[in-house]
Amino acid sequence: MAVCARLCGVGPARGCRRRGAAREQRRGAADSEPDTDTDPEEAGGGGVTEDDEAAERIEGGRPLPPSVESGPAGRAPLSLLELPPELLVQIFGCLPGTDLPSLARVCTTFRRILRTDTIWRRRCREEYGVCENLRKLEITGVSCRDVYAKLLHRYRHILGLWQPDIGPYGGLLNVVVDGLFIIGWMYLPPHDPHVDDPMRFKPLFRIHLMERKCATVECMYGHKGPHKGHVQIVKKDEFSTKCNQIDHHRMSGGRQEEFRTWLREEWGRTLEDIFHEHMQELILMKFIYTSQYDNCLTYRRIYLPPGSPDDLFQPGLFKGTYGSHGLEIVMLSFHGKKAKGTKITGDPNIPAGQQTVEIDLAHPLQLPDIENLRDFSELSRIVLEVQEQVRREEQEQQQEEEEHSQPAAPQPHSPLGGEGAEGEETAAGAEGTTQDKAPASQPFVLPMGVRSRNEDYPRTCRICFYGTGLIAGHGFTSPERTPGVFVLFDDDRFGFIWLELKSFSLYSRIKVPFQNAQAPSREAFDEMLKNIQSLAT
Repeated sequence: MAVCARLCGVGPARGCRRRGAAREQRRGAADSEPDTDTDPEEAGGGGVTEDDEAAERIEGGRPLPPSVESGPAGRAPLSLLELPPELLVQIFGCLPGTDLPSLARVCTTFRRILRTDTIWRRRCREEYGVCENLRKLEITGVSCRDVYAKLLHRYRHILGLWQPDIGPYGGLLNVVVDGLFIIGWMYLPPHDPHVDDPMRFKPLFRIHLMERKCATVECMYGHKGPHKGHVQIVKKDEFSTKCNQIDHHRMSGGRQEEFRTWLREEWGRTLEDIFHEHMQELILMKFIYTSQYDNCLTYRRIYLPPGSPDDLFQPGLFKGTYGSHGLEIVMLSFHGKKAKGTKITGDPNIPAGQQTVEIDLAHPLQLPDIENLRDFSELSRIVLEVQEQVRREEQEQQQEEEEHSQPAAPQPHSPLGGEGAEGEETAAGAEGTTQDKAPASQPFVLPMGVRSRNEDYPRTCRICFYGTGLIAGHGFTSPERTPGVFVLFDDDRFGFIWLELKSFSLYSRIKVPFQNAQAPSREAFDEMLKNIQSLAT
């Protein structure tokens, strides 16, 4: 700020005596009065009357005096105040909106210039992608500075992806800037079992400016239109919403009508269409549980998984089939020689936040020919052999770690032994490299007896890996990891065969360009995963 003060000719600076006369002339107006307000909402306001605002607006306003507008003939301007106002507007418009309040503290002239809506219109567009309707803003009496300070800047911390705390069911909320609104969209998987269909979404809340005083929060839940709500930022990466008029969530037909409406929206069918008794119980249980959260919800931030050139394919969010539980959302991320699938939405058996599948990228599987692949016992034999190999490798690694942790007696060095060990390691590495070189595509078919919610799965795959899947009883009781087969079909689809359940899950990528969802670092993403898993446990 001291630098800005010297540039504009206020405050101490070297050479002040040499330019004393020019500075005294500029100080004659009230331009040297500093301002201490640092809130973006106040940048460009205060200390100026309404008449001054009308007279001093940069667009169409009167120019500054010639002594300020330009220096003496034959020399360049010595301060920012000697630049044309239109140029200052362009310069200030290039600065981040969070820096403008500091600039407004320099002097009243800067503060007046910062009331120019052109500056704030550019900040709204470049920082938040807002292309506002200017005529609509003029009618409501709301300026671009109001939109930036009282809406976008104030609620910037809730933009991005969030997981609502709805017990084992979880969810996926995307808070975005949509025109002159900030809207929280709840994303829902397509109706079971159409895993390749696009995601569905519905608004849960919205925030907008109805007048210049403050932003208005409205709850969008229910069927009676927007109504009064509240948003509170609890702490970093966590906020909550509350509905102040829950009577708008109720229907005239009572809970039965609410259940039928919810069933059509959630499953795309009626209860009479669902013949499986266990599935009916699961659906009714979910309705009763989630209905308790229709007036107040807490959300925790989640990030999209970061990728690297070494990844098998691009990580991200996928929707997958989970038997009677329907479609659920899974986040697939890569961690060295492992790939992990974490549930964003869950069920009473495996709740949201748990790691549903883990893929061992160091152990690819060579599937048998198409005829033998139909035999479940043959596939099971191959997988169990790899499972035993993995178990032995883990035991050997554990023994080596224990030996290294204890002081060992010195042994004579054997060049042959060293070369042999290195040779074995090289051979193992060569074997792994050979296994990685899988054909571009190979025929694939599910073994006989393996159930699948979606029979329209791909009939060719790129490569398969050994993996484990998490299974548990109701209420996440007796959880255990069981062997399975990870099948990569293409860049956007993969599957998992649960050997113990004789079941197949098909996953399809969620192709939504989520904004403000990238993790600031790999460590931040790993910490986020750890947090949601600990909450689920």
